[in-house]
Amino acid sequence: MIELLTANTPNGKKISIMLEEIKFDYKVTKINISKNEQFKPEFKKISPFSKTPVVIDHGNNISLFESGAILMYLGEKSGKFYDEDQRTIINQWLMGQMAYIGPMLGQHHQFHHYNPGKSEFGENRYFKISERIYKELDERLSKSTYLASENYTIADIATFPWIARHEWHDIGLKKFINLTRWYKEISSRKAVQKGYDLLNHGEKIPSV
Repeated sequence: MIELLTANTPNGKKISIMLEEIKFDYKVTKINISKNEQFKPEFKKISPFSKTPVVIDHGNNISLFESGAILMYLGEKSGKFYDEDQRTIINQWLMGQMAYIGPMLGQHHQFHHYNPGKSEFGENRYFKISERIYKELDERLSKSTYLASENYTIADIATFPWIARHEWHDIGLKKFINLTRWYKEISSRKAVQKGYDLLNHGEKIPSV
């Protein structure tokens, strides 16, 4: 049994989507970050940076933090969406999401969505960076069906939940033809739809 400890965030949705895709039995334990539950000593023991998500593989008695590392572990364990002969390119696009796409869009959320009007510099800076990310992803997807290759991989699973917040970004997803095509294709996957509804509250993937 896999236990997913997380808040309802893009990083948490990466893991629930992956678990649905690979058809592993799992349960979700909600970590209420609005009540600072991620800072409790018992959680910090398994998440040194007090971040969600964390996965506990009770069958192997192992816990993992950092969503990218979790996806790699689940890909190796299941033998799906992380083909050994493609790992060099998959890892590059996965690390691009972890180090660039997620953090920059996350800052855009903070300045543009959660705290508008508090920092013109912050709003402008992260809007421009986020717009550039859309352009860069669109350019890549003009040459490849999916981010790492012609195959759907953990790099796509990692990136999708962040683009699924496109309504927060106010950049206009539909202006990016290739990114929109990719987004719609992934949105149509039944496992993605189920995994996106992380807390089983009937949450739907935003349309374009």
